[in-house]
Amino acid sequence: MQELLMIGIGAAFINNVVLSQFLGLCPFLGVSKKMETAAGMGGAVIFVITISSFITGLIYQYLLEPMNVTYLQTIVFILVIAALVQFVEMFLKKVSPGLYKALGVYLPLITTNCAVLGVALLNVQNSYNLLEGVVNGFATAFGFTVSIILMAGIREKTEHNDVLPAFRGSPIVLLTACLMAIAFFGFSGLK
Repeated sequence: MQELLMIGIGAAFINNVVLSQFLGLCPFLGVSKKMETAAGMGGAVIFVITISSFITGLIYQYLLEPMNVTYLQTIVFILVIAALVQFVEMFLKKVSPGLYKALGVYLPLITTNCAVLGVALLNVQNSYNLLEGVVNGFATAFGFTVSIILMAGIREKTEHNDVLPAFRGSPIVLLTACLMAIAFFGFSGLK
């Protein structure tokens, strides 16, 4: 149990996928303009990464390894992730058309979000069993969600602040992301 807790804390805060490993920056920067949209993207990423960690772990452990075709892992993992994203897209379109429209192009981009594939590959690389892989996936997605919601909150606040013209738009967003990464670096002492 203690090892699972360490995997979870490490994935969510110490090795935060966005602020430490710099994976998944496209949706992080693109969807973090409003809190509602950021929370929706975070929820979708939590679902996709957690379920894909489980399914890819099963496929790797019970199909690819026994058949000695582990070299196909990247292709197989991408197909699993694409199918899950399609499911999330259809679900959101049916249940929450407003959120579906607000996420726009960034929802299908979860398929190519390197954070999702990165988690599946890191689970294999770190030799995590099925439970450890799912915990790592959920914690990574939780860390992504925390990061994107914090960024959205900061961006909403800075939108109404007096910012020098040279720093408006992307420069202030990138500077904010940099300062968030430095702040998350403080968690590295938790190991």
